[in-house]
Amino acid sequence: MEALALVLFLTLLVSIVWTHFWGAPWLPTSRAVVHNMLTLADVTPADTVYDLGCGDGRVIVTAARRFGAQAVGIEIDPLRYLWCQLLITVLGLRKRVRITFGDFFSQDLSDADVVTCYLLHDTNQKLAVKLLSELRPGARVASNTFTFVGIDPVREHGQARVYVFHPEPESPTA
Repeated sequence: MEALALVLFLTLLVSIVWTHFWGAPWLPTSRAVVHNMLTLADVTPADTVYDLGCGDGRVIVTAARRFGAQAVGIEIDPLRYLWCQLLITVLGLRKRVRITFGDFFSQDLSDADVVTCYLLHDTNQKLAVKLLSELRPGARVASNTFTFVGIDPVREHGQARVYVFHPEPESPTA
């Protein structure tokens, strides 16, 4: 029994720590902050919301259930990916929510209306280039805690540390 407990503990520890190397360690966002992020990003039922590093699925579930949006979660941790698959099945959200297993840097984000993220500063800096090149005009990015250098927030909830960006490439000067 002790060996099983040790294996489970080590599996959980590796699961928490190793995602740090892909973008950020898993720290669940409070439900209040999730609601702030989606509200500040003006999520509507016409939107498709992508959550980069969807963790336990709370952002995508909230986007679908409370805001009526389509939602896509991208998760690189196999345990959290499986958890999200189970969760959206149990909640009956398969028609509005899908989970993709993998690195969000290798995923196409071009059909996203809203992208949410809770990543580290360095990861956001790398991600900014991808967002500028892939997102269509009018797309919004809601970030928890960390900003993007060179992209000014258009809205923010300072107390909750939520920022919304419109990452559109600057038009060339004449």
